[in-house]
Order: sequence, then C-alpha cells, then structure tokens
Amino acid sequence: MLDELSALLAAVGQGATREEFVRAIVENNVLRKSTASTRRISAQRLTELYALDTTVPIFRVLQRLWPVHPDAHSLLALLSGLARDPLLRSTAPTVLGLREGQSFDRDATTEVLRIHAGNRLNEDILDKVVRNTAASWTQSGHLVGRTFKKRQRVKPSPTAVTMALFLGYLQGFRGTGLLRTLWCEALDSTPEALAGMATRASTAGAMRFRQSGDVVEIGFPDFLTKAENEMASHG
Repeated sequence: MLDELSALLAAVGQGATREEFVRAIVENNVLRKSTASTRRISAQRLTELYALDTTVPIFRVLQRLWPVHPDAHSLLALLSGLARDPLLRSTAPTVLGLREGQSFDRDATTEVLRIHAGNRLNEDILDKVVRNTAASWTQSGHLVGRTFKKRQRVKPSPTAVTMALFLGYLQGFRGTGLLRTLWCEALDSTPEALAGMATRASTAGAMRFRQSGDVVEIGFPDFLTKAENEMASHG
C-alpha cells in the first residue's frame, strides 16, 4: 500500500477530510485504478490501515511528517500500519527477530496469523494476508528479495524516530521506556542511536527531547490537541 499512500498524499492536501480522501480515490481515481471495484477496495484498505482522518492523531502526524523526509516514507507507513493493524502487528516479533540475512519463514508467519485470527479467516484469505504482510515488511525495507525474502536492517531517519516515539507516547510509555517500544524496535537501532536521532529531530523542532544521564524527557507539543494531551497523559 506504500505506493498508493504516497500517490494519495501527493494528490490530496493537508486538512482534507476523510470523505475528501475517499472521493479522491473512488470518484477522481487519483490512484489510477482500472475499475470502480478496485477503487473502492483501495479506499477501504487505505482507510483501515491509515484512517485517512485528521481527527485521528496517528494519521494527522503521519501526514504532517510525510513531506519532511521522503526517505522516511516507507518506515512512516509501516509504523502507522503496525499501530492500526493487529494482524500486521502480530507478525512483528517473527520478522524483527530474524538475524540479518536470515530467510523469512512463511510457514511460521502463517501460523502466527492463524493463531491471532482464530477462526475468522479461511485458508484462502489467510494466504492473502500472509502475502500482504510479507509485502508490507518488504516495502518497509525489513525484507529483501522477491521469491525468497531475507531479513535486512533498515536505516531510520530522525523523522521515522519521531513517529516511533510518538506512537509509544500515545501508548503510555514515558522516559527511557519510549526508546524500547515495538515502534522503536522496528527501526533496527540501539536506544543510544535512537536518542541521537531524537536529539536531531528536537533541534529541528519536530518534537521536544532532552536527556540527562538516565533521565529522558520527550514531548510533542504541537502534535496533539489539549483533550488528546490529557488523554495521553493518563496513559
């Protein structure tokens, strides 16, 4: 979905409503789909995965960070997808736990998804979910290869680190714990390296990050409304 998300965000400006995003896909065909059916499917999947709604903090911040660093797009999309898609998130330990160069285990991933989904997916749909999951991890850069995929390490930017820390913040993590969440684990970096990139992001004004020894203060003063900040502060 990375190419579709990129095309959509390029075509629809900041501040658009969910209805305007859907209209751009279904009626204006900004994704250049061949049939009305595929346009509707794309609109549904993009909405499920990213919300396409600026009242949803994750999408609002994704859209805000998107123009900052084009090389961060793949990781921004993955992080947002992990936050919103429980099936994709359930495969994270399987993929992130692979050593660099180790082969992607389709059978193990299938079993993880089968356990997580219970009886909700038949075998045909489960197979499609596995393929989509592998594609998501490939687009993010964690896997490489067409037929036989192998693990590779990603190289995050301060923009991707900002998103990862923000997602952890929304989840209720604070202090050094923010550097050890699933979102940060997906960036293939040490807490020290992440802190360095967070410092750069703070200098650029993307977030607020201060570290003194083992004490870390992280804030996102412009990312959340007052009501959202109050909810986040209560975990």
